[in-house]
Amino acid sequence: SSYSLFSDIQVKELDKRASGQAFEVILGSPAPDAKAEFPLSPPPKKDLSLEEIQRKLEAAEERRKSHEAEVLKHLAEKREHEKEVLQKALEESNNFSKMAEEKLNQKMEANKEKRSAIMAAMNEKFKEKDKKLEEVRKNKENKESAALSLSDISCLLDPVGTHV
Repeated sequence: SSYSLFSDIQVKELDKRASGQAFEVILGSPAPDAKAEFPLSPPPKKDLSLEEIQRKLEAAEERRKSHEAEVLKHLAEKREHEKEVLQKALEESNNFSKMAEEKLNQKMEANKEKRSAIMAAMNEKFKEKDKKLEEVRKNKENKESAALSLSDISCLLDPVGTHV
């Protein structure tokens, strides 16, 4: 048969069991006209010409250069992305700093205006108090001078000095 490489095959039954049977297969010597379907050694390599070798080397070099260019392209894209991310972070940081500084300046300006208003109000109060004090002082001086004048007049009117 075309399936058998051996001319002489013996099959012996070893034992029967409930789970199945066991056999021993004894192969004879190979048939002289049988051709092996699976060769034991690999087929001989064909001789490559110098041009074929050169062409294969050039193709390999081209693949290597293409792969290297692809890797460099990916690295450049990655660097560009990192640069963009860094630039964006820097811009956001600067914007935040400017906003914070602007807010702080507004607060400081508002506090300065509030302080100026408080100081102006206090100065106004002090001026009012000074006016009242000056008024009281003048009234007191007027009363004292009026009282002196009366006592001087009474002294003049009472030459005997009964008035003390």
